[in-house]
Amino acid sequence: MGKILVVGSLNVDMVMNVDHMPAEGETILCDGMTLVPGGKGANQACAAGRLGTDVAMLGAIGDDDYGALQLKSLSEAGVEVGGLLKKEGQNTGTAFITVNKSGNNSIVVVPGANSAFRPEDIEANRELIEQCEIMILQLEIPLDTVCYAAKLAKSLGKTVILDPAPVPEHFPEELYEYVDIVKPNETELGMLTGIAEAQKHLTEAAQVLKARGVKNVLVTLGGDGVYINPESGEEIRIPACKVKAVDTTAAGDSFTAALAAMLLNGESLEAAAEFANRVSAIVVTRKGAQSSIPTIDEVVNYSKELERVG
Repeated sequence: MGKILVVGSLNVDMVMNVDHMPAEGETILCDGMTLVPGGKGANQACAAGRLGTDVAMLGAIGDDDYGALQLKSLSEAGVEVGGLLKKEGQNTGTAFITVNKSGNNSIVVVPGANSAFRPEDIEANRELIEQCEIMILQLEIPLDTVCYAAKLAKSLGKTVILDPAPVPEHFPEELYEYVDIVKPNETELGMLTGIAEAQKHLTEAAQVLKARGVKNVLVTLGGDGVYINPESGEEIRIPACKVKAVDTTAAGDSFTAALAAMLLNGESLEAAAEFANRVSAIVVTRKGAQSSIPTIDEVVNYSKELERVG
């Protein structure tokens, strides 16, 4: 069986539950704050580990208590953490997350050590890329580091999955040619393609990305499910699992990890996306980032329950 390598960000999330998102100039109160290991890269690695996948993480943390918290959380999830690089003089990345009553979130990230994760760190840990079959990338680390990692992975014949978040103002066009699967949500799809209300023009938007070099486009649409425009061009729609959302934090990251885990097992893109859809459905019913990610047994039991109720 192969291995997944997640190259990306590690943060500690400070999560605040609020009645509503504060408007500009508004001060609101919340009942408390929860400290949770997070960061898109770390969330994806944690999810892959809890799903029983052989997974390693390559990223940067600070020499502080928050870095130690990430090491502990990922290790307990079964993630290989030898690729977590301690950056002297840097704090571990931090994210401030507000979650409203509908379970939607708003996030402000202070990159910290993530911003010190450089292409030379990728080259110095080349063996981790050589050992994997699938690499997962996001955009919470420097873009030149992302591009270097993706280019190296493709030169070694690896499958590259890109979760294009957060979408930068100036997206590096060369990155597309190294990506096998790009997985934006509907908002990110519009930002990447420049198409207003891209969720209403999925075919057109997907073709824009494929024309830039991406082989497969997969768009998560929240309550509208998942849209796939694969290399074959035969579009696929997967309906959403009907659940009551409590907190959407880490749902997209868990989807990406579950997708990669099933592809590693030899599943088709459609079957992998169906499984990933169930994983993210569980995540949104729980609070927090890594604390909300299910184990493989929980996903299996949830899948059986879906089959039982028809």
